[in-house]
Amino acid sequence: MSTDVISLTEGTRTEELKEPDKTGETKKKKVSQDQMAVNMVGSIIVGLFALICVIPFYLIIVASITSETSLIRDGYPLLPKLCELSIQSYALCLKNPTAILKSYGMTISVTVMGTLLSVLMATMTGYVLSRKDFPWRNQFSFFFFFTTLFNGGLVPWYLMCTRYLNFKNSTVGLILPLMFSVWNMIIAKSFMTGIPAEITESAKIDGANDITIFGKLILPLSKPLIATLSLFAALAYWNDWYNCMLFVTNEDMFTLQYYLQRILGSAEAMRIVAEKSGIALPSIPLEGMKMAMTIIATGPIVLLYPFVQRYFVKGLTIGAVKG
Repeated sequence: MSTDVISLTEGTRTEELKEPDKTGETKKKKVSQDQMAVNMVGSIIVGLFALICVIPFYLIIVASITSETSLIRDGYPLLPKLCELSIQSYALCLKNPTAILKSYGMTISVTVMGTLLSVLMATMTGYVLSRKDFPWRNQFSFFFFFTTLFNGGLVPWYLMCTRYLNFKNSTVGLILPLMFSVWNMIIAKSFMTGIPAEITESAKIDGANDITIFGKLILPLSKPLIATLSLFAALAYWNDWYNCMLFVTNEDMFTLQYYLQRILGSAEAMRIVAEKSGIALPSIPLEGMKMAMTIIATGPIVLLYPFVQRYFVKGLTIGAVKG
């Protein structure tokens, strides 16, 4: 009798010991199912948002190969009709391929040189201002921030650039105005603040100077930051047409954006003159040309973005997390 009681008691204890394991497995299964549901809902939401972002670019592509008559009559089609497809817009934009290639070459050279200098300036300034042993870092930070709120005005700035800095018909006039960005400097400063100070201190103990520390330690640790700043700077230089309009009169030095803007402006002027004077001119597809110019101008940047996108997100977020 006592043996039966002992065995029954041991069996009960064994079952009690197994119950928490079953409960834990149930909880894990429930957590995994909830996590799968959350991931599925999140994927659907992100997918819909991505689709919303892609649709406008898709409409631009479709509109660029649609006839002007169809665009005026029906608007931007989601599914174009084969009978209304036309490449007239691209033919007009690329009518002078030599000028287009020169503009591409000028834009690429300015973008590459400007991006390198802009990233170097932003990272060097951000590194200096992130150093706690730099006594005037707060004063310099205030000075840089102050320039984002107030400036001397367009006319004094233009006179200084043309009369004293000789920006007229010069590549320097296309690079220097955009070379330093306070916003990029703030991003670099926030990122480099998160780099442990012990790294620079140990390097100084070993006899390294500030240039060696910056070039061999800080920059290799700042690859996400460099990719992010490179994308920002490259977009700014690639899309810039304002400085070219101000400082460049030589057609061989026109950037792509400004050259395409001049083509569109000339076509618009011809259409207005023809309408007012009653002269019959062939129909100029202005709407289609706008879309074709968008494709020609943004194509390289769109192809470049996927390669730096992961660094872009990491560079924006890592500098904001401390600890």
